[in-house]
Amino acid sequence: METGVIQGVSPDLPHTDRLPAPKEWVLRLTRPLLRLGLRLGWRVKVHGARYIPRSGPVILAANHIGLLDGPALVALTRRLTFAMVKREAFSGPVGQFLFHGGQISLNRREIDPQAIRRAVQVLRAGKMLAVFPEGVRSGGEVAWAKGGAAYLAMVSGAPIVPVAILGTREPGQHKNQVPRLRRPIHLVYGEPFDVPRSPWPRRKAVVADWTEVVRKRLADHVATAQDVARLPLPGPPKIKARTIQRVVESSQQAQESKAK
Repeated sequence: METGVIQGVSPDLPHTDRLPAPKEWVLRLTRPLLRLGLRLGWRVKVHGARYIPRSGPVILAANHIGLLDGPALVALTRRLTFAMVKREAFSGPVGQFLFHGGQISLNRREIDPQAIRRAVQVLRAGKMLAVFPEGVRSGGEVAWAKGGAAYLAMVSGAPIVPVAILGTREPGQHKNQVPRLRRPIHLVYGEPFDVPRSPWPRRKAVVADWTEVVRKRLADHVATAQDVARLPLPGPPKIKARTIQRVVESSQQAQESKAK
């Protein structure tokens, strides 16, 4: 495949050598406590941990159904893991914990160069990175995917390990609710697969093609994992009444504007 490398431009973009090292000490101290809390609160089971490479860069690509997905993935994965977390979470005490724990702030509404550089830095240091290709909490079937996981694999050459998360939200719950205590939560790791490493520039069409490959592999894994765990996906999150009202009001305002 022709890479289209531009003469005089480094094929190793984005550069990360001037970034400060990721913070780890808070994560190392609190991860055992977080793991203990999850196991005391719910019936946690991990499947397929043997698929996680023991060393080197790895991208964990997981479906996204509930509030506990990120904490569960970071706490229960056997290697130290850094996650890409929505920017809105970096406020108050939780935001301080995420920042000092080395988690990566991500603007989900537009391309975020700083988040990309941070993620590449983690992978180039031979560490684990967790991403949620769907970008938002959904029904978890991975019916769509954003390009982050594929792009980061193309930059770093890191293998992608698909992860199915089940049980972190019950049917009929809102997306910000957690399951009732002692309900089952399962993490099912799948067999790693590769996306070919590619030098800069990485063409949008090529990234889109590999994003669909990643989406399909993760969706197939989630479907299989439900049989392994004997636990189905919860379906779409319940929409709050006030959210519905905001949508209706927005629609009405749009119609009124058109009428004028």
